Amino acid sequence: MLILSKREERMDRLNWDGTPEGFEQSRPELAYTDEVKAATDHLYEKVKDIITPMEWPAKAPLIHAINQLKAEKNAVILAHNYMTADIFHCVGDLMGDSLALARMAAESEADIIVQAGVHFMAETAKVLAPEKKVLIPDTRAGCSLASSITGEDVRRIKAAYPGVPVVTYVNTSADVKAECDICCTSSNAVQVVESLGAETVILLPDQYLARNVAAQTDVRILTWAGSCEVHEKFTAQDVQDLRDAHPGVLIITHPESPLEVVQAADYAGSTAAMADYARNSGAKKAVLLTECSMSDNVAVEVPEVQFIRPCNLCPHMKRITLENIYDCLRLEQHEVTVPDDVIDGARRSVQAMLDLPKPDKPASFDPARQEKPVDLVSI
Repeated sequence: MLILSKREERMDRLNWDGTPEGFEQSRPELAYTDEVKAATDHLYEKVKDIITPMEWPAKAPLIHAINQLKAEKNAVILAHNYMTADIFHCVGDLMGDSLALARMAAESEADIIVQAGVHFMAETAKVLAPEKKVLIPDTRAGCSLASSITGEDVRRIKAAYPGVPVVTYVNTSADVKAECDICCTSSNAVQVVESLGAETVILLPDQYLARNVAAQTDVRILTWAGSCEVHEKFTAQDVQDLRDAHPGVLIITHPESPLEVVQAADYAGSTAAMADYARNSGAKKAVLLTECSMSDNVAVEVPEVQFIRPCNLCPHMKRITLENIYDCLRLEQHEVTVPDDVIDGARRSVQAMLDLPKPDKPASFDPARQEKPVDLVSI
């Protein structure tokens, strides 16, 4: 577990996309001019507690250029909560968790969608808006959870468990979505499972989300041995260490974390629910046990709360940078495509989720609920 201050979250970044073609494409020189300063000063006010004054002159020209390109090309940037603050607050147009981004992608009137997130999110945007050009700044931005299962795996599961509904977490490839009955996110997983009216439901692929959902419902849950490399590293001992070091701190976690972590925390919910709870808690000190950038992004909106910074860095999310967003949009490169038959199947399962009543507030997970047995599917 990393302990990061507001200004310690740094990593080496490549200025190209990992391919020879990307390396050869020279980027126009961008300067911090009076025009750029005037156009971006209001954005710096949002992130001045996260980004140092020394860094801003290097970031502002890129931010200005990206925002100009968006207007010229009728493009929008979908920014996931785990993006760094310069992306999330300064160039992102539609921000949120996976469910929010899925809905926004479907409703956007833009011609071009740039996914500031990972590949399965870009695929979901393409599935819901197949007529639009969907780009991802770095094709290597994958996901340990999404890569844990394939469409072929799901076909084998359905053959082994005929008639049992299969729910897939939205953090999966379009091929996996196309093979399942309905999608879910951490915001609505319990709602989705219970909407099927079945005694037993297979919930793929996150075993920790499945165990946390099982503790909130009477439906029997079967699952897959997938996990998020960010959230599975947190432990109940981490929670206790934080309480010892920061008496009175509010500890908020995500249901992709092990059940013991959820039970040890004060609150557990989706990324949207975590942010809402932090905003409305009235706490003076809080911890978000999740990906590193989320605390920074929530802290911008809730400056009255001191956020303790324990986190685990997602190496895939951090492949997305201002530099490769600019190159992606400027060159309209790294287009995400999905076969038509896969689009049809995946859209059906995503749309089934979107057709459910929208909850009044993001769903949470009651830490007091006791663990229930959850078996892995056998294929």
